Amino acid sequence: MTSRVLLVSPAMTASLRQARFDDGAPLDDRGRADARAAAGSLPADAPVVTSASARCQETARALGLAPSGSPAELAGMEMGHWRGRSLDEVTASEPAAVARWLTEPEFAPTGGESVVGFCARVARWLDAAAAGGGRVVAVVEPEVVRAAVVHATGAPPAAFWRLDVEPLTVTELSGRAGRWNVRLGRPVKSL
Repeated sequence: MTSRVLLVSPAMTASLRQARFDDGAPLDDRGRADARAAAGSLPADAPVVTSASARCQETARALGLAPSGSPAELAGMEMGHWRGRSLDEVTASEPAAVARWLTEPEFAPTGGESVVGFCARVARWLDAAAAGGGRVVAVVEPEVVRAAVVHATGAPPAAFWRLDVEPLTVTELSGRAGRWNVRLGRPVKSL
C-alpha cells in the first residue's frame, strides 16, 4: 500500500521573520490570515498530527484541521540555550559554535540536539507512519520537513542545511517499502 505524508510548514511568526530560534511565539496577524485563507485546501479525511509548538498548533487550527496529537518525534529541534535568540545574536556571541553547528552534523549547541540525532528522531516517526499506509497530514516545524526530506531521499545529514522550507507550504512524501518520492514546497492554498 502506498503511504502519503503531507508535511505542512507553519504560517509566519515574528520569530521566523527575525530568524529567531523558536521561542514559542504564536502566529502573527499576516500568518494567521494566510492560514485562514488556505483553510479547506488539505484533505479533510486524513489523520492530522502536529509539532507541539504554538505556531504549528495554531496553523493547524487556522487551516480548519483537528489534530489528533503531537508525537514527540515531531517536536522541533532542541536548541538548548540558543532557544529564543536570533541567529545573528548567537553568531555574535558564539561564532565558533555556530560555525561547527552549520558544518558538523554531529555537533549540538549546549543543552541542544545535533542534526544527526534530530534527523534520526524524525526518521523513526516517518518510518512508523509509512508502515501504516494511507495518508497523514503533519503540520510541523520547518526543520522537521528538512529532516524528513533528508531521510526520504537518503541524503547525508549535511544536506539538512541545503533545504529551505517556506512558511505555509506542503512537502509531500509518497511511497512504499522504504522508497519515497518527494514533491517539494507547494503553497497550501494551491492544493
